[in-house]
Amino acid sequence: MKAIGYSAAGPADTLDLIEIDRPEVGPRDLLVAVKGISVNPVDVKLRAAAQPEGAARVLGFDAAGVVAEVGASVTGYKIGDEVFYAGDVTRAAPMRNSMPSMNGSSGASRPASTLPKRRGCR
Repeated sequence: MKAIGYSAAGPADTLDLIEIDRPEVGPRDLLVAVKGISVNPVDVKLRAAAQPEGAARVLGFDAAGVVAEVGASVTGYKIGDEVFYAGDVTRAAPMRNSMPSMNGSSGASRPASTLPKRRGCR
């Protein structure tokens, strides 16, 4: 699958379109087909200063899209649900939330501070 990432810390021109493996979906995870992302201050600071260890590091911690796969223990979400999420730099699987009546661009641009406190899947 395609992603935006970088192999060496530096300015914005260090970003590349890269191919990565499809993530494994754990029992409490959702796999989201991303329709829109936003660049937030964490993305900018990581790209500028955090040297990736090994493979390229993927950026885009705030995103919106459609649920493509649901983990075995997940309730409250189903394939085809529109969701937005704010990522976590310590984990590949981010916080998720539903986004009724938002398209991918408006959901991705929603600031992380507007998300409810509930984290993870129910």
